[in-house]
Amino acid sequence: MKEDVLDLLSGGDIEVLGLLPYSSNYTFLTKVTKDGRELLAVYKPRRGERPLWDFQHGSLAAREVAAYEVSRAAGWHLVPPTVLRDDAPLGNGSLQLFIEHDPERHYFVFVEQEGRDLRSFAAFDAAINNADRKGGHVIEARDGKLWAVDHGVSFHVEPKLRTVIWVYAEDPLSADALDALQRLEAELEPGRPLYERLGGLLAAGEVDATRARVRDLLRSGSFPAPSTDRPLPWPLI
Repeated sequence: MKEDVLDLLSGGDIEVLGLLPYSSNYTFLTKVTKDGRELLAVYKPRRGERPLWDFQHGSLAAREVAAYEVSRAAGWHLVPPTVLRDDAPLGNGSLQLFIEHDPERHYFVFVEQEGRDLRSFAAFDAAINNADRKGGHVIEARDGKLWAVDHGVSFHVEPKLRTVIWVYAEDPLSADALDALQRLEAELEPGRPLYERLGGLLAAGEVDATRARVRDLLRSGSFPAPSTDRPLPWPLI
């Protein structure tokens, strides 16, 4: 199913259906069709990105794809399938499987629910240096699976972790998180497929910084605590 979705996202015809609300950058809902198959996808064109002082302009779409690649390589599978398309209607941009969800159900709802373990999200965000993990960026599909979305401001070389998921700060890394980070460490070695894919999406220093963060997490054996004077995103949801 995942490979079928990637095939459709990578080679399907894209029809823009409309602008999605509440986004800081231009974000569109699209319909993607190929060989009688179709799906809904979120399209973020580079030309619609709002300039940021600390991230290279025009790089956010590629960072969305890089986040998917890291999530997949580690075995987290938290980010919906995401690809980069040069032939999209408004030019180069990221195309991500749209997850139908209730916006009223988000991180602050899930964290209060017994049995909901969000440690994988915390470990993932620490690895990619996510500078904008709002509560609304953790969503629930109709089948109950939780997904992570909106990773355009990630992978900076400087510490910029801003997240609402501090509930695990300084706790020991779970066994699942350790396993995922160890897989990620191996895949981030030069010459490995993930390292090469990220090299086409991020600056070389950002790929190396990701590998260093993963090693630091494994060395410490614990979830990070806030290390800057801006540990929370705004707005929180």
